Amino acid sequence: QVQLEQSGGGSVQAGDSLKLSCTASGHFSSYVMSWFRQAPGKEREFIAATSWSGRMTYYTHSVEGRFTISSDISKGTVYLQMNSLKPEDTAVYYCAAKQRWVEIMAPGQYDYWGQGTQVTVSS
Repeated sequence: QVQLEQSGGGSVQAGDSLKLSCTASGHFSSYVMSWFRQAPGKEREFIAATSWSGRMTYYTHSVEGRFTISSDISKGTVYLQMNSLKPEDTAVYYCAAKQRWVEIMAPGQYDYWGQGTQVTVSS
């Protein structure tokens, strides 16, 4: 069993930065950790994934170079640093955990989810 608790988010202007955190508890060390987002009326979208070692990371094209996923296993926390934010980044952001590095972009493959946090970017 894994529990995920998110923090961060808020309202910013275009071009600003935000950092989201996701703290895991339970038996999380073998899980793949990812971030997703969901805008109103849209499907949940994969953003980035990481292993706890950080040796494996993967990003969706739309955020590559602007967003950085990182992890600190000593704190049980995964981060999403978001730079150069755009209005189209506005969404509810979720962290998620799954056991294997396969089908990492598919939200239906994830076992555990954080509560979600709103990010709003104004132009």
